[in-house]
Amino acid sequence: QLQASGGGLVQAGGSLRLSCAASGRTFRSTVMGWFRQAPGKEREFVAAINWNGDNIYYAPSVLGRFTIPRDNVKNTVSLQMNSPKPEDTAVYYCAVSTYNSGDFSSRRVYRYWGQGTQVTVSS
Repeated sequence: QLQASGGGLVQAGGSLRLSCAASGRTFRSTVMGWFRQAPGKEREFVAAINWNGDNIYYAPSVLGRFTIPRDNVKNTVSLQMNSPKPEDTAVYYCAVSTYNSGDFSSRRVYRYWGQGTQVTVSS
């Protein structure tokens, strides 16, 4: 089970940190990621990190602004959102992939999903 939290209202240029806690099984050797879905749009990839942090992936739209720290002891993955923009407004979902390789920007490789947390960025 994945539980996302930390969403809310933030001003453009501020910062916000989302967290995702995994329970029920260990996700230590998996890829954990974040996706988002704005109203009327498809769910899109934001960022992903492999189990030891050696491989990190970012969508071009968030590169340089967001980071994805992971804590394998606590079984959590976060999304640090710096300098958010109004276009970052969306419901954010954390997800876990049990694959060791593949296109981790694709929803299809993720098996477990959290419930989503709303992020609203005001201008």
